[in-house]
Amino acid sequence: MKFCSECGAPVAVRVPQGDHRPRHVCKACGTVHYQNPKVVVGCIAQWEDKILLCKRAIEPRRGFWTLPAGFMENGESAREGAARETLEEANARVDIGPLYSLFNLPHIGQLYLLFRARLLDLDFSAGDESTEVGLFTEAELPWSGIAFAVVTETLKLYFSDRGSAGTLLHSGDIHRETTRNPGSERHYRVLLY
Repeated sequence: MKFCSECGAPVAVRVPQGDHRPRHVCKACGTVHYQNPKVVVGCIAQWEDKILLCKRAIEPRRGFWTLPAGFMENGESAREGAARETLEEANARVDIGPLYSLFNLPHIGQLYLLFRARLLDLDFSAGDESTEVGLFTEAELPWSGIAFAVVTETLKLYFSDRGSAGTLLHSGDIHRETTRNPGSERHYRVLLY
C-alpha cells in the first residue's frame, strides 16, 4: 500500500499509538489501514457416496482439483458465500449443511470455513474458474492432484468420519514447512485442536 484510501496522501509503515503491530498509516490524515485475514468459504458437496470436485482453470494451482470454494463477499453470510461459490465454480445447486472444518492458514492470512452440503441435482458443469467438475468416491479421489493442503486435510477428515453419529466440527492450523529442495513437493504441518 502506497497511498491512503481516505485522502490519497502517502502512507508509512509504523506502529500506531496504542497498537503493537506495524500498520500502514496515512502521513496526512493519520488513518490507520488495517490488513486482516481473508475468509475463504466453500463446501463438501455430496451426492450419495461421492464428492464434487472442480479442476482449477485459474492460478494458483491451475490444473489441480479442489472443493468449490472462494473468498467471501461483503454483504453475505458464510453459508451464502459457500453456496454462491459452488454455483459459480460448478454451476451446482446445494443445500448447505453444518460447518465441518475451520482452518487457519497464518502464513498467507486466510481463514477457511468449509461446510457439509448436499447436491440438489446432477445438473452441474464447469464454471468460469473450472476446466472440469466431477463426482468422486473416496477411492477415485485424485489425492496427488489436490490443489491445497486445507482441501486434502478436510477430505481426509471427512472420509474418516463417515458413519460417525452426530455433527463433527474440525478446526486447526495449517503451517507451510520450509523445504531444503526448492521446487520439491509442498510440505505443510497440521495442528488440529
